[in-house]
Amino acid sequence: MNANSPSAPVSASVPAAELLTEKLQAAVQWAKEAGQLTLTYFQQENYEVERKSDASPVTIADRSAEQLIRGKIAAQYPTDGIVGEEFGISEGTSGWRWILDPIDGTKSFISGVPMYGTMIGLERDGRSWAGVVYIPGLDEGVFAAHGQGCFHFRGAQAPRPTKVSQRKQLSEGLFVTSQADTFRKRDGWQAFEKLQAAAYITRTWGDCYGYLLVATGRAEVMVDPMLNVWDAAAVQPIIEEAGGTFTDWQGVPTIHAGEAIATNGLVQAEVLAITRDSPRLPQ
Repeated sequence: MNANSPSAPVSASVPAAELLTEKLQAAVQWAKEAGQLTLTYFQQENYEVERKSDASPVTIADRSAEQLIRGKIAAQYPTDGIVGEEFGISEGTSGWRWILDPIDGTKSFISGVPMYGTMIGLERDGRSWAGVVYIPGLDEGVFAAHGQGCFHFRGAQAPRPTKVSQRKQLSEGLFVTSQADTFRKRDGWQAFEKLQAAAYITRTWGDCYGYLLVATGRAEVMVDPMLNVWDAAAVQPIIEEAGGTFTDWQGVPTIHAGEAIATNGLVQAEVLAITRDSPRLPQ
């Protein structure tokens, strides 16, 4: 969780639909451009992997993609703020903040696995109002803005409305996460074991691709034991507009908790009955 992120408000005024549409269209275009840029490095030998202070990997692809998006924002919306995984915070004056994760799933990227993505979220007053997740290796993505529905696209095909699944029990569905040992790191291993036992299928096709699976009805729940605000900002409006829920482990809708659960809504109570017993993350 970004320490400089505000707490999510109880309520916030809804932005004008026209402005949300305009900004979302820009975000989708920028995510595609940045994602395509990462493909010039993907499965190639033209970059080095560095370790950040938290031991997570980073490459020139991460940095170049974020720089591309930052440049686009500065040119079109110079008064908006920016929060990015690789280059931190750029303060703005408009009240809007673009929250960027140029490569969500860098471990997949450096392993040559195409289930990584470029994410852009649009936040104001502590809430995310629009977001896009683009998976460049699959040329697939989802995007949404508050009150405008969620849309799925592949390649050059026209985007189509998408909804979460209608499965009512975990025993019928797919539970996805990113890396199982992250549950242990936050003292939540028991929650992982219970979720895995309850679900029909468990897979670690996680990171942003896991949330795409929930939004398109292919998975029932995606759980992140630990994450940052740039991992969550694009996802909240996507899951909610697809008819699902995006909350912390206690069921509170927020992008600032440092943890997340996305569900189809129908299995949310079953999932929360498991996660609510886990120790809270330090705030």
